[in-house]
Amino acid sequence: MRVLIDIETPKQVHIFKNMIWQLLKNGHDVKIVARNKDVTYELLNSYGFKYEKMGRHMKKLVLKILAMVKSDYELYKISKNFLPTLLISFGCPSSAQVSRLIKKPHIAFTDTEHSIEQYILYAPFTDVVCTPDCFRRDMGKKQVRFSSYFELCYLHPNYFKPNPGIFKCLGVGENEKYVVLRFNAFSASHDVGVRGFSTNQKETLVKEIERYVKVFVSSEIELPKSLSEYTIRIPPHKIHDALYHASLYVGDTGTMCSESAVLGTPGIVFHPKAHKIGNFIDLENKYGLISIQKTPENAIKKATELIQQDDIKQEWQKKRERLLKDKIDITAFMTWFIENYPESFQIMKENPEYQERFK
Repeated sequence: MRVLIDIETPKQVHIFKNMIWQLLKNGHDVKIVARNKDVTYELLNSYGFKYEKMGRHMKKLVLKILAMVKSDYELYKISKNFLPTLLISFGCPSSAQVSRLIKKPHIAFTDTEHSIEQYILYAPFTDVVCTPDCFRRDMGKKQVRFSSYFELCYLHPNYFKPNPGIFKCLGVGENEKYVVLRFNAFSASHDVGVRGFSTNQKETLVKEIERYVKVFVSSEIELPKSLSEYTIRIPPHKIHDALYHASLYVGDTGTMCSESAVLGTPGIVFHPKAHKIGNFIDLENKYGLISIQKTPENAIKKATELIQQDDIKQEWQKKRERLLKDKIDITAFMTWFIENYPESFQIMKENPEYQERFK
């Protein structure tokens, strides 16, 4: 089998990496194409992946449209040369559109309910859309639901082993508490009109938490000078070690909040759309692993409350254990689904419980 995998963001590197390694181990040919958003190329290089560059991520809507047209053309040329059996992406319009041009199936994975504009551009040309079972939108006959989160593609115990060397990398003691903050750039197409913490609110958040523990800040945009000293200075591929050992995560981006949750670290997310997204609702209401806040003031207040609680990490690790018992190994499922497509699609439509064998 010849599989073309389209990667648009750093998170997608993590989502697909273990699956790619397994496909390669099983003797399949894999072609990776990637766009340069944030640390995407740096992550791919750190894992030793060979890939073809597809340009950089655009922030403005007009530039996004022009970039998609260019991306379609470049991906079409690559596909005609590689001759893929399947195209795989995280709901990428270019992959879907090119799959139709070359008459090959496209499988989309997604957990972003509010990305309507991308859905419109990829769904008509996509053969299968795989989503978590907590996904709140009905995407019709093409949809396959699985009992897991995409964060478990790379943070499931089968793949992730926390490295205690992160303490030395961070410059903290092994018993020293610290908090990780993450600030979003809000440059994705589904983030139009969405705002996170203001500069003043970021400064207040850091000041309040710093009263109790050490603070590290990760940010997609340049931090103001007042916060630059708090920048977390570790290789990008070590961020999950930092999240695992952190006492708390706070941010206005959902990805790292979900990652913290499945690692057993308390997470607080301030995001206007978080209460409408299935995996956040699931993590808050079903497992109590995260706290969704609708205002920055409430997020700051909640953060100062949680950081003062004793034994909070032990409590959250128990919650994590319950979650892991409920969820399947999504990487194993994705690998099986791709290797056995289209029979796998039919199996899942007729017998969704088949996925239980991947626990």
